[in-house]
Amino acid sequence: MRSLLLHWLSNALALWIAAFVVPGLAFSGGPVRLLIVAAIFGVVNSLLRPLLTVLTCPLIVLTLGLFTLVLNAVMVLVTGWLSERWDLGFAVAGFWPAFWGGLVVGLASLALTAVLPKSERRATE
Repeated sequence: MRSLLLHWLSNALALWIAAFVVPGLAFSGGPVRLLIVAAIFGVVNSLLRPLLTVLTCPLIVLTLGLFTLVLNAVMVLVTGWLSERWDLGFAVAGFWPAFWGGLVVGLASLALTAVLPKSERRATE
């Protein structure tokens, strides 16, 4: 449970960093709205990403994995679209801001995961 909460908070911080750094991504709202946007981003990633990864597997193999950057952009675009529909304050201006935003979110999540403490291992391991 603690790991899920830390991952959720790191996603929220990564999205905030991306909105702050990347022109074309904007966030206007408080911390509660940011946490809701991060939850939407997590749900989109857990439901849509596996499906798109399977469907685009040949492209991923052909581009040696670089097509996953496009999938990251699609995840940010869908999150922005849902956020705008639900008036949460996270807006994406198009594909290229979503592309760079997905890259920033990925790098920020990687950096935050490296800094955060590792979760305790199970007793069976």
